[in-house]
This record gives sequence, C-alpha cells and structure tokens, in this order.
Amino acid sequence: MGADPSTDREAYKYEGPVHAVTISRDYYLAETPVTQALYMAVMGNNPSYFKGDTSRPVECVSWNDCQEFIEKLNSIITDGTFSLPTEAEWEFAARGGNLSKGYKYSGSDVIKEVAWYNRNSDGKTHPVAQNDSNELGLYDMTGNVWEWCQDWYADYPSSPVTDPLGPASGFSRVLRGGCYCALPRGCRLSFRCGDHPDYLDNLNGFRLLFRPKNS
Repeated sequence: MGADPSTDREAYKYEGPVHAVTISRDYYLAETPVTQALYMAVMGNNPSYFKGDTSRPVECVSWNDCQEFIEKLNSIITDGTFSLPTEAEWEFAARGGNLSKGYKYSGSDVIKEVAWYNRNSDGKTHPVAQNDSNELGLYDMTGNVWEWCQDWYADYPSSPVTDPLGPASGFSRVLRGGCYCALPRGCRLSFRCGDHPDYLDNLNGFRLLFRPKNS
C-alpha cells in the first residue's frame, strides 16, 4: 500500500510510506457502491442529492449513517456479517486482488474507461456499473462517489502489517476512490483522504463488505 513521491510525481507525501500488507481472511466485496434503491429498501428513505434514477449510488450519507444502515442489514441477515471494508481491504480489491495488473486506477490506466470524474461526469453521479469493471469484476471503485472505509484516518506504518484496522480513535474516517468531481490525480488507487464521521455531502457513498459465518 501507499505511494512514494520520490518515484511517483503524482503522489502526495501523506500517501506514504509504501509498506507491505497481508490480508489473511477471505471476504466478499459488493460489485458496486450501495445504490439509492438498496438504501431505500433497507432504510425506507433516500437522502441523496442526485435523485431521479435509483440505480445511482446513494450519497449524502455520513460514516455514522453507514453504520446505522449496516446494523439494520445485519439484523435481517443470518448467514454472515456486513461491514464497511477496512482501508487495506478496500485497496486490495480496488487494485484487482491477486489478479491485479498494476493499474493506476481501478481496472485501467485510462481513467475514462472505468470512472466518472471531473472531465466526463457533467458534475453529477451516474448509475452504477456503466463503465468497465476492474480485474475482479468490481465497478466504480474509481470515481462516481468517495467510499467510506471502516478505519480512522492516520499515517501509515513503515513496517509490514497483517489485517490492519487503523488506530483505535481519531478525528476522521477514511475515504477512498475519488468521485464525480475529482481530478484524475485524486482518483489514483493510492490517494486517500478522510472526513469526520458525522460529515455528509453529495460526494460520499459506501460499499459493503460481507464475511460469511465461520470464515
């Protein structure tokens, strides 16, 4: 994980240090961000700013809203547990997992093939899964909406880690992936940012991780 400004001219200092991460537990990650249709089916309301097509990703959801959604979903499901992915789980999947071809964006080095971003989005979100997927068949991991991760935002460690969870406390929760109004530099797979867990706007959505029982 991470990027080094000394070898990558687009990288920011806070994207480093580059460090080795081991993911030891299997997990499923949703093919797309949570859509407005799914959010309405679980929560009974649609907080999104960009309405009119419920196959768009839900936005205007805070990290805390995501936890409320997940808690309600887990009260219905009995064969496993939903959560947000950790930052490491998100990045491993976004990079294509063990099938990774080392792209700059999730699924391509050509951003317009895989993402809605500032140059092609017309300033709005778009229905999910309209662009190409990445190596694992995951859509919209670059662009469309920023995706909340489980971790508190903090500097990376410099030594190898296994199944990192981030610090126990903090001020901001991690967001990854870029959004419909982000520059290409902010959509790279190593780019990271964060917001307060109560913060919401029409840039931020989320994607579900599912871990079956006994896995």
